Amino acid sequence: MTTTPIHPTRPQTNSNRVIPTSTQGSTLADILERVLDKGIVIAGDISISIASTELIHIRIRLLISSVDKAREMGINWWENDPYLSSKSQRLVEENQQLQQRLESLETQLRLLTSAAKEETTLTANNPEDLQPMYEVNSQEGDNSQLEA
Repeated sequence: MTTTPIHPTRPQTNSNRVIPTSTQGSTLADILERVLDKGIVIAGDISISIASTELIHIRIRLLISSVDKAREMGINWWENDPYLSSKSQRLVEENQQLQQRLESLETQLRLLTSAAKEETTLTANNPEDLQPMYEVNSQEGDNSQLEA
């Protein structure tokens, strides 16, 4: 008696059968258009702790949307950022001018302060230059009241 080897058989499957997916028929451009049109928010927290003591806590908030959608939500920080706009060179020059003006004013203030200190020192050294600061009030014979 001869035995023939038994090979396990697989059930016949249709190789043309397609598994339906949620992105079926969508290209990367379609998905990107949908994300930018509606927007997407990715949020997460990362904490590093040792023995119940939190060492580092990082909060990540990421918003991906189109510029138009962001404006609808009231987000427009890039319009006023000097490094992202064409006004950046003008703003840098204006900032430098303001810094120079501030330095000039601080120098003038230092000179005025030192001149006032010198004048006070000279006046203290020459008491005859001092003028009376108070006058005696002679109401009802009371000379104890001083009037500025």
